[in-house]
Amino acid sequence: MEIVQIIAIVLAAVGAVNWGLVGLFKFDLVALIAGGMKFGDVNVVSRIIYILVAVAGVISLTAIGELA
Repeated sequence: MEIVQIIAIVLAAVGAVNWGLVGLFKFDLVALIAGGMKFGDVNVVSRIIYILVAVAGVISLTAIGELA
């Protein structure tokens, strides 16, 4: 497994935990990291983080395909 895939899997897992926090507690860790915004607010930093997590998810899917 390449280092890019490992980083992608970790980032996707962090994103999954963030969505769990949003679903359970309405607590958005990305919003907090990106400048202490309220839930649902989006700025440039949070958009970049969300895009990176999405790309990491796609890369992780390709890694799963390689394992099969």
